[in-house]
Amino acid sequence: MGKLWLPTLNTSTPQEGFELAVKLSRLGMMVSQSDNEVGKGTRPVHRHDRAQLIAAAHVIALNFQTIAAANEWWRHPGTNTE
Repeated sequence: MGKLWLPTLNTSTPQEGFELAVKLSRLGMMVSQSDNEVGKGTRPVHRHDRAQLIAAAHVIALNFQTIAAANEWWRHPGTNTE
């Protein structure tokens, strides 16, 4: 991961922000698995483990929250607070 692939967290829409959050989460898992074959071997187990699915959803949600904040909640701060 030597070259720059993420120049900004800015996105045009919440959907693009969510897609970026998913990408960041997937890339984070790939980087954290030192041996790709080990990761491939555990994927079928994780796919059916509810706790693992909840943990994955949590990581995506945290990434999305970070991206949303970077985008000032898509340039409309405070419009949904009332």
